[in-house]
Amino acid sequence: MPAIWSWLNKRRLERTRALPASFWHWERRCGFTCGADVTHNTDMTESELPEAGAPPETEEETGSLVFEQPLNERMRTFLRVDFLYNQALYHNEIASQWGSRAAMGSLIDILAITTRGDVRSDVLKELERHLATLSEFQSKPGVDPERLRTLVGNLQRLRGELMNAGSAFLQPLRDSEFLSAIKHRSAIPGGTCEFDLPDYYYWLAQSDEPRIRTFNQWLGMLRPLCDAIAELLWLTRQNGRTREEKAPAGLFHITFDRDTPYQLLRISLPISAGMYPEISGSHYRCSVRFLEWKGLTTRPTQTTADVPFILSCCG
Repeated sequence: MPAIWSWLNKRRLERTRALPASFWHWERRCGFTCGADVTHNTDMTESELPEAGAPPETEEETGSLVFEQPLNERMRTFLRVDFLYNQALYHNEIASQWGSRAAMGSLIDILAITTRGDVRSDVLKELERHLATLSEFQSKPGVDPERLRTLVGNLQRLRGELMNAGSAFLQPLRDSEFLSAIKHRSAIPGGTCEFDLPDYYYWLAQSDEPRIRTFNQWLGMLRPLCDAIAELLWLTRQNGRTREEKAPAGLFHITFDRDTPYQLLRISLPISAGMYPEISGSHYRCSVRFLEWKGLTTRPTQTTADVPFILSCCG
């Protein structure tokens, strides 16, 4: 456990060094870290340092893992689409038949998610909400006007691109007989073998350049939606109140203020802790159990030790 406390001290220093002083002045007075308190079975600490103004931390950068839990269905959908889109981009760049197969699987999953609801409308509503929130800061003292203009400009551009795409912007993908056949056969284990889909096999056998170019055209149709979702997730994470907490005997309870609708819960742990959180609950309350990792062949158990961690409640 002393190693974990040392990690927490290191993280505290990293957060304070991550941004220039002018930005801290703005954030503390009227930025994205403001929100209502949350209550727990033990008193919360006084530290309210905001997250660094950068994308979510990676293992290589901080030696930590960030576990996220969506607190409503809209945020759950956004996280899934963003995950699948990044996965498709990654595999498409591998420039191999297996890479294209993996990227195709992500594309099919995105189409399935967007078919179940009006994700575009949800994204536009969230963009409007953030724009309205940012507009309130224009007349407040201590605000960095250049940074504010940049944020507003990005959201307005993304809103314009998504609106210009139209409500039927994914219809060409849904109407494609080629993609529909792959989607249908993908529901069967091993259903996209060469004897099941000879046209798919033939397409995969083409040279890398035209195959990747075609896939990039498909991803281009998704880009207005997925770029907007990525920006919204970034803003949501930056709008988090970050605190150092401790889970007595590996158990932590949170009750949220109903007047402050949080959308995302983030828990940071050092990789060396040898455990992970199991989060359950809703936007009203959550329970977190810290389980000790004992390998793939042994069932994990809740730790009996007090676990220090970093908690972020994001609205």
